[in-house]
Amino acid sequence: MRQVRHLLQSKGNAVYAVAPETPVLEALRHMAEAGVGALLVMRGETLVGVISERDYARKVILKGRASAQTPVNEIMSSPPVTVTPEYDVLECMRLCTDSRIRHLPVVENGRVVGVVSIGDLVKAVIDEQAEQIDTLQRYITG
Repeated sequence: MRQVRHLLQSKGNAVYAVAPETPVLEALRHMAEAGVGALLVMRGETLVGVISERDYARKVILKGRASAQTPVNEIMSSPPVTVTPEYDVLECMRLCTDSRIRHLPVVENGRVVGVVSIGDLVKAVIDEQAEQIDTLQRYITG
């Protein structure tokens, strides 16, 4: 099975982040502009949390809070669950499922090098299965 390192190589190592004090509304705009469902929350070079659309829905909208006045650090998921580039894709899927999260920051040597989502992981599994099926079909049909 493929490792997270392979996913990052194919999808790119883009990291989208905000500071803990950033207003939630500004973070949401950043997510929309970047076309992502979550942002890392960084204090300098240190990963302190993750804010996702799910956090926004559960901790701002459903609680009647104001997006412009609420800082990210009041609703972010912390501490973040992380993986290294050597993690296997299936291990990551299990981790996402067991932890009920959708985004995994990838950390190598204490530094964030990317993020994988549950969508990235599912696509990797499907692509690998398609390659295996294609190989088997070529073997069978000659």
